[in-house]
Amino acid sequence: MALDFTAIDFETANGFRGSPCSVGLSKVRGGVVVEEASWLMRPPENHDHFEFHNTRIHGIRAEDVAGRPRFGELFPEIGAFIGSDVLAAHNAAFDLGVIRSGLEVSGLAGPAYDYVCTVMLSRRCYSLVSNSLPYAAEEAGVPLVNHHDAAEDARACAGILVDIARRNNANSIAELYLSLGLTLPQQPAFDPALGLSKATMSALAARTGSTMDRTPGQAVPVGWSAWPEEGPNPLPNPAAEPGHPLFGQTVVFTGDLTITRPEAKSRAADMGARPESRVTARTTVLIVGDGFVAGDLRAGRLTGKAKRVLELHAKGQQIEVVSEGEFLQMVGGA
Repeated sequence: MALDFTAIDFETANGFRGSPCSVGLSKVRGGVVVEEASWLMRPPENHDHFEFHNTRIHGIRAEDVAGRPRFGELFPEIGAFIGSDVLAAHNAAFDLGVIRSGLEVSGLAGPAYDYVCTVMLSRRCYSLVSNSLPYAAEEAGVPLVNHHDAAEDARACAGILVDIARRNNANSIAELYLSLGLTLPQQPAFDPALGLSKATMSALAARTGSTMDRTPGQAVPVGWSAWPEEGPNPLPNPAAEPGHPLFGQTVVFTGDLTITRPEAKSRAADMGARPESRVTARTTVLIVGDGFVAGDLRAGRLTGKAKRVLELHAKGQQIEVVSEGEFLQMVGGA
């Protein structure tokens, strides 16, 4: 058996997953990167506006992709590079969601992919206060100089997976998952003519200002209900996907979010998390607003809840700090 897979990373033009503007891929054979590819692209039509926040993160502007093929036109090349490989991504819910939503709004069907989420594996195999890509790459001994360059991020993801497999004496993805007692997740094949994903339907509804149907008679609400201040803590969705990085986690929010605190709790619960209002011994994930990024942990720009998390982490409690941006990627929000 050999450690073979393809790592992938997307950057998007705006808050909708289906707006890819760049992709990076690293093909691994026998635990070694043997081939890489990257493309700039125009996002699908009607979803190709560039938001300031996204451009500030990755530096890609509308003029940088002008005249490039759109995602739907480019995907045959991307798909051919991936082939039948297992896909690896750091926060795979986002990157697999980009493929699905990007193809759906392009009117194209998509193949099934077995996939690995290195956030999930990092959380399970490392002991980090943040499992964001820079922290996990540092733990794995992987260089990451230009974070949010899709090619470099894909290469770092590949290195993290290779390191985790090495630490678990695994010679293949299947062997790694067997050793961890996990089941390899899969995004099934899909055809937009037969129904759209929730993320795509929500984006289309927001653009048109109307609700759409997943299936005849099943309406999807536009927006989320708002409660004052913290609001109640909704129960986890029992039908949530067990492979999602928030599933089974106890999450607390701190700082000023770009969405309301109750909305954030609702989205987390929908993914199978249990929201709570303060940091306790049960807390496993703290989600920080105020424009927080992982580097702020070292710079000391922290809320009181975040400081409490660092104290608990130092005492051995397995607890992770996540930026609001990473959280929104996980739940498919803008």
